Amino acid sequence: MDRIHSPQSEVTISFCAAAGLGLQTAEDLARQMLSKAGYYVFSAREYMSRVRGGNNSTQIRVSTKPVRAYVDRIDWLFALSPELHPNITENITEDTKILGDASAMEKEISSLGRKMIDLDLAKRASDLGSPKFSSMIVAGFIAGIFTLGEDSADQLIEKRFKDGDLSAKNKTAFRVGHKLGKEYVAGKPVVEIPVQSDREEIFLDGNSAVALGAASAGCNYITAYPMSPGTGVFSYFAKNAKLLDSVVEQVEDEISAINMVVGAAYAGARSMTTTSGGGFVLMCEGLSLAGITETPVVVHLAQRPGPATGLATRTEQADLELALYAGHGEFPRALYAPVNVESAFRMAARAFNTAHKYQVQSIILTDQYLLDSGYDIKRPDPSSVPGPIHPIKTGKDYKRYAFPKKGEYVSPFGVPGYGEGFVSFDSHEHTEDAHITEDRSLRKAMVEKRLKKLEALTAEAVLPIVIGPEKYDTAVICWGSVFEPVKEAMEMLGCKDAALIACEQVYPLSEEFRKIISSPCRKIFVEGNATGQFSRVVRSLTGTGADETILKYNGFQFTVEELAGELDKLLNVRS
Repeated sequence: MDRIHSPQSEVTISFCAAAGLGLQTAEDLARQMLSKAGYYVFSAREYMSRVRGGNNSTQIRVSTKPVRAYVDRIDWLFALSPELHPNITENITEDTKILGDASAMEKEISSLGRKMIDLDLAKRASDLGSPKFSSMIVAGFIAGIFTLGEDSADQLIEKRFKDGDLSAKNKTAFRVGHKLGKEYVAGKPVVEIPVQSDREEIFLDGNSAVALGAASAGCNYITAYPMSPGTGVFSYFAKNAKLLDSVVEQVEDEISAINMVVGAAYAGARSMTTTSGGGFVLMCEGLSLAGITETPVVVHLAQRPGPATGLATRTEQADLELALYAGHGEFPRALYAPVNVESAFRMAARAFNTAHKYQVQSIILTDQYLLDSGYDIKRPDPSSVPGPIHPIKTGKDYKRYAFPKKGEYVSPFGVPGYGEGFVSFDSHEHTEDAHITEDRSLRKAMVEKRLKKLEALTAEAVLPIVIGPEKYDTAVICWGSVFEPVKEAMEMLGCKDAALIACEQVYPLSEEFRKIISSPCRKIFVEGNATGQFSRVVRSLTGTGADETILKYNGFQFTVEELAGELDKLLNVRS
């Protein structure tokens, strides 16, 4: 094999393999080893909607400084299965090192005008007893090119494979790859080994962050019908139910899920359901039920491309308007859109506290990219999350829907069996003590009572993130997971007259964001949808929207380079 050299400060590694070949295992091991060695690591996954076959890919950025966004560049490509996706082939350059099994991939790689470095994976894995060992050989090779110790994965392998014989075979496969990798770089790491520090950081992905944020806010009941990409949050709770002291229930459909969450909240639980766009549509009636009963529930809506099944395992930001307008009738809600992993923890916790403080419905808008990507962060502090708001002990004269006192926004929230009061619940319009009514004046008063909560929700809305000069000519505005790629792109361009404005809460809008929007600066909205939904929502609420938009809707997240190119055209930074 040809040898490379000149260590640098960052490399990007991409894996491609069919589902079922252990790609995730190789990625997890490589990521954990590199983080443990002191490198900063960012990883992002994309996968086909198949249990086996197809071709999935993972990108790992390894750096001596923090990295948090997806890039086009591929320095090292480990191609384990044929039929590479365009997102891979389009980013292969003359500098990309392509490694794998020539017996499976050489023809396809040759058609791209490139040569493959043959690791002879099929034979090496077969000699060890299974084709699946090819992924472990790759993990070992990566450890080798970073000159990590040949035992650097032993503990990780033992933890993952409880069977002693299987664990031993995987260790052997790892060492086969490690020897090949170390020989390839002639003992010099592809990225300089970072200076060891007391970094108290952990690798965390979006799924785990949402789950931990919810748990820190007291979430003790979660139910769902599995639906990608929302299943990861549900799976985290299921795996850690005892640790998180939560009830986890998989149900037959999304209608059941939302109604069980409403019922649990009525009984005093801090409840949540997680779903994706198609499932959320089925929840609309239950969401309205929660609206008229003023029941605090949280819905995690993990966005993916639609309509219908669309691209079931890809990413998009096209469900904002669905979340804002879902349900029949008019009732308040809060919409949160985490911008990164740290934000996912904070916004999930915030969603719960808002829901229970104001007896409204909180919706957390994420997407496949955010949920399935991760990086090294400071360990989240659960103690930073405000404690739960508990139900009151009811008296004999308890009225669930009593009109609030002056300066307050909510009725007293009691639950059945806690106190002497009768706690009623009905989907009809109701009196203060929850009896059905068709009184016109009372109907008007109840609608106004519920909608008045928007005043408080607006006053407490999350402030936008503002990065850039105090005075700027252009505001680059984004929401949700687009934030980190935009941030790195603007840093790359060195924008002096432009500021980045990122929203973690997209409804209601904070007064601070309204001031930014009403200012005379030029406004560029960056969104992962085809129609500029956030710009449209902002315009409907403030009268002002985008001057220009940068939109992407092919199922993949913006890359840093892609955004830098688009922003450069609009900002003329380099001219």
